[in-house]
Amino acid sequence: MKQRTPVVVNILIIIGLLIVFYYLFVQSYSFLTSPYFWGTVVISAILAYIHSAIGDLIENNKFKKLSDEEKAAYLAEKKVPFLKRMYDAAFKKQSDTEEKDILIDHGFDGIMELDNQLPKWWVGLFYFGTAFCIVYVAAFSFTDFAHPLSEYEKEYKEQLASIAEYEASQPPVTIETAKYSADNIAEGKELFKTNCASCHKEDGSGGIGPNLTDNFWINQPEKTLFKNVFHMDWNGSPTNPAMRPFGKNGEVSGAEIEKIAAYVYHINQEQPPVTPAQGGAAPQGTEAHWEKE
Repeated sequence: MKQRTPVVVNILIIIGLLIVFYYLFVQSYSFLTSPYFWGTVVISAILAYIHSAIGDLIENNKFKKLSDEEKAAYLAEKKVPFLKRMYDAAFKKQSDTEEKDILIDHGFDGIMELDNQLPKWWVGLFYFGTAFCIVYVAAFSFTDFAHPLSEYEKEYKEQLASIAEYEASQPPVTIETAKYSADNIAEGKELFKTNCASCHKEDGSGGIGPNLTDNFWINQPEKTLFKNVFHMDWNGSPTNPAMRPFGKNGEVSGAEIEKIAAYVYHINQEQPPVTPAQGGAAPQGTEAHWEKE
């Protein structure tokens, strides 16, 4: 008779399979705190114990029919630990006598073939892989599981929600709290294109509005360039109604103006000015002497 797998090992395998299949459909490990999952584990463990008890009854009946020598061999093998039996089944080489019993009566070029059984761990992995493939293909075909577009939409909505939650928890950016950061330049450039480029061109070289890359400014209410841009974007120009108060009107938020100001600071202080010879607007206003940030 063959030795049976201990019930504890079967239960551990069942729990592992349950974790895999639950994760396939839940897509997170939140199910580990669910009473439904642990209820499934308990029911599976009870069924495993019932299966083991039935196996014991069948094994006892078969044992009674064995000869004395077979009983002694079976009891001796039963004393071998389970893990050692598994190791021997996977790697132990047969004796010459055992090889003669499983030798197949054909070969090629002097190489003979043995009718070896596949290791149980290999067969188990094969059947597990087959079952997993069937479940995975079914889940992919008929549910949203592992669908790239569905996963993208879900993660995109989660990120938007986290951004909205973060912005709601943060105090609004004002001219007093706004600070220049090079990390805001890229986003500021896109916001500038949307809100300011119609008058100042995308590169800030001016057109309908003045050139923002040179050092001449019509309005200089603040001492630093960054704060001055924030002030003008929030309050608008007192001399030109076309430069309306974007911030006060609610067209852009303080956080967005902070990014626009970072972009204007970048093209004015960190890049060479676009001169009239290069297509920039002629200087307007008076020369500014900004304090350093």
